[in-house]
Amino acid sequence: MILPTAELIAVLRQYNPWWSGGRFQDLPSWRRAAFREVSEWLNDPPAGRALLLSGARQIGKTTLLLQAIGVLLDQGVPPSNILYATFDHPLLKLIGLDGLLRLWREFEPAREGVEYLFLDEIQATKDWQVWLKHQVDFEKRRRIAVTGSATPLEVEGVESGVGRWHTIRLATLSFYEYLQIRNDQIPTLPAVNSLASLFSMTPTWFARYGEESRPLTGLFYEYLLRGGFPQSALVSSIPMAQKLLREDIVDKVLKRDMTALFGVRRVLELEQTFLYLCLHDGGLLDMQVLCKNLEVKKPTATNFIALLEATHLIYRLLPFGYGKEILRGRAKVYLADAAIAPSVLLKGKGLLEDANMLGQAVETAFFKHVFTRYYQNSIAFSYWRGGKNDLEVDIIADIGGRLVPFEVKYRGQNVGSGDLKGLIEFCKERNVKRAYVITKDAADFGVIPLGGNGEIQALKIPAHLACYWLGRSEVEASTLHDQEGGRE
Repeated sequence: MILPTAELIAVLRQYNPWWSGGRFQDLPSWRRAAFREVSEWLNDPPAGRALLLSGARQIGKTTLLLQAIGVLLDQGVPPSNILYATFDHPLLKLIGLDGLLRLWREFEPAREGVEYLFLDEIQATKDWQVWLKHQVDFEKRRRIAVTGSATPLEVEGVESGVGRWHTIRLATLSFYEYLQIRNDQIPTLPAVNSLASLFSMTPTWFARYGEESRPLTGLFYEYLLRGGFPQSALVSSIPMAQKLLREDIVDKVLKRDMTALFGVRRVLELEQTFLYLCLHDGGLLDMQVLCKNLEVKKPTATNFIALLEATHLIYRLLPFGYGKEILRGRAKVYLADAAIAPSVLLKGKGLLEDANMLGQAVETAFFKHVFTRYYQNSIAFSYWRGGKNDLEVDIIADIGGRLVPFEVKYRGQNVGSGDLKGLIEFCKERNVKRAYVITKDAADFGVIPLGGNGEIQALKIPAHLACYWLGRSEVEASTLHDQEGGRE
């Protein structure tokens, strides 16, 4: 196929206005926490590695790339040494990666210094992993950053691509990032570098800052309703935000990406499977019940679940344990964002009046914050069920062999040790000395003993504060490790 060169270069010039002395004018001034990692890669990349930004659609990957380009231009990098392209564009997809580079250098000759390539949705191109390996191995003057909306970027072609890229996995906006981009008026609260540091605080401290945090509660509810996708988070109307999330994010992934990337043809059954997960957000996945209700075969349903995870719409937690304990257990599924379920189910603000669904949304939001804080350190997450009465702990983080349990108890009354039998059982069984309980009321904040001898302590922390501090410490680039060898 002979493609019109004039039209192709016009597309490239539109995507690269700096070649003609321009800039993108509508980039936000705020930057996501992940921008720090992108900047570190720009200035001091790991030897022989490209950069991969992986995450769901509309999560801010392109914005991060364009902000990075702005930094390079401010540092004096020659504009013609910077290339940005997205393979969502049909013409660029047709010419492919090598055709793109030939066109670039035909019209924009190289200058001295490092060349920077920023390539969006690279999984839409043919044999991208072999091409990237070749570039990394033989084009030492080039630094390449790519994005993708599907996990196959990380697992496909493992043999040819191993060690060739550094991955930054983006989640939806944290609660703190959400507050920053909306410029909401928030109370003045102290910086908390790790939740573990709160065990040393006094009852007076907990009472003071619990009370001062109350204005965050309403903002946290809005966050649960609008969602952490930048586009929907910035919309003033909650119904419109949910409509955008439902139509522009979820529907496009289910109806377009699943067909284009994975060849899915039974889209209706896939949508029904996703709807089932929305109804059971944060719950254990019973494949037999799902297959029976949706009248699909187990291999089909299992494949759908894997694809939804690959496109970053869900997280899966396996049961805590080893060997047969994991193989026989059911997975626990969280949606990628707490606002997805109420948006898909057309729940609207009714979420706040449904105690069970609100509790599920809070657990989903908290898990995302904890996962985002830990994932770069290869922390393993699971849930626990055990004991004589089949007790449960919502989330277990395994930090190099040190277990950190989290239990979400989002209800009005004060949570006591009598409400935490699963947590107590797990801590005794595994010799865990500290645990975390995510509560509802701002006053339900402090350290309590668990068990008769008081050797086990639990930090009760309101959900809005836990998510706020986890997100804030990430933005402020706090490290994960403290005197205990890890942070919560």
